[in-house]
Amino acid sequence: MTNTTVEPDEATRLRNKVVDELCAASWIASPEIEAVMRKVPRHEFTPDTPLDKAYNTNAAVITKTDEHGVQLSSVSAPQIQAMMLEQAQVRPGMRVLEIGSGGLNAAYLAELVGEDGEVTTVDIDAEVTERARRLLDEHGYGRVHVVTVDAAEPIPDLGEVDVVMVTAGAWDISPAWTSQLKPGGRLVVPLRMRGLTRSVAFTQVKDEHGEHLESESARICGFVPMQGSTAHREELLLVNGTPEIGLRFDDGLPVDPHRLDNAITMPRHEQWTGVTIGLQELLDTLQMTMAISLPGFCTMAVDEDLDTGVVAPSNPRFALAAVEDDTFAYLVTRRTEDNKHVEYGVHALGPNAKQLADKIADVLRDWEAHRRGGPSPVIRVYPASTPDDQIRADRVIDKVHTRISLSWPAE
Repeated sequence: MTNTTVEPDEATRLRNKVVDELCAASWIASPEIEAVMRKVPRHEFTPDTPLDKAYNTNAAVITKTDEHGVQLSSVSAPQIQAMMLEQAQVRPGMRVLEIGSGGLNAAYLAELVGEDGEVTTVDIDAEVTERARRLLDEHGYGRVHVVTVDAAEPIPDLGEVDVVMVTAGAWDISPAWTSQLKPGGRLVVPLRMRGLTRSVAFTQVKDEHGEHLESESARICGFVPMQGSTAHREELLLVNGTPEIGLRFDDGLPVDPHRLDNAITMPRHEQWTGVTIGLQELLDTLQMTMAISLPGFCTMAVDEDLDTGVVAPSNPRFALAAVEDDTFAYLVTRRTEDNKHVEYGVHALGPNAKQLADKIADVLRDWEAHRRGGPSPVIRVYPASTPDDQIRADRVIDKVHTRISLSWPAE
């Protein structure tokens, strides 16, 4: 399908090396996806990028930022693209809608659907779609439809599709996405829930109350956030009103955030939990356990230029945290004696520091006993009007268009 001129041997070598790594790590499982990722010249869709960066297995290539350096568009890392293509289960002859354009992923999709299929890729940014159109045309993918539109609304003249693949970070599920899916269709979307993003493969499920989406798989990922009418920013709570310590809440601030104003004037309570993990162990279920179990779950970041040492997170840019009334706490880690594991601890500040630290330590121990190494929670998406008694959930997250439930599979 491509009309690419002869590539440098180094580009071919690097592309095959990336695919070999993805196959070895099981990010690529199907021969069809292996074939298209070996065939399509990734570097040609990331012009002006050095080959070693274009073919970095785990790094995205940023293609557009705003005047403040905020990332607006990117070509996802090969590992993320392989993961989402596997989740999408695209087959020859399918009709696919990609939301969030760039060109490369649309080329992969065009190869997968073949001559009898159809791919439409859309983006809200005309500069992004113009670039995608040019690159797709240059490499023989003129059959891909490229549209400039806010995908929160139905795509004109699109009709129903087999797969909707969203390649920008989403806080909510637009009704337009599900309304354009054929019965039994599949939605793959990087969905942010309580500040944690997972690439989720959803299918439509019908029960006695009607239809809802239900996850088949959910994988940790990170994405440039969506723009347009469905954009949503986390809210930032500056502890004691200063920019040194910021607590980020994805679904609204605490009812009375000023109750935390005096927390940092009190001694820091520190305790270790005895819960250890391997250095390469995935934190998926640990993160989700905290997000489900703790009503005041949030994330914490420290401005390193203003850091006075009041808090001491292991990673100043991102720490799992929680607020309860007038007290906040966050997770820390330390290496174990064998230097092959880390142990989790809790730091808490405020009048009820010990009580909150004990509660979070209990959550971690419960994870170790019941969730570690197990399946991710099932994610279900219901219309916003759905009453509580029709939702199965250990935690419900209310969005604008939907109610998203997180529930652990039955043991």
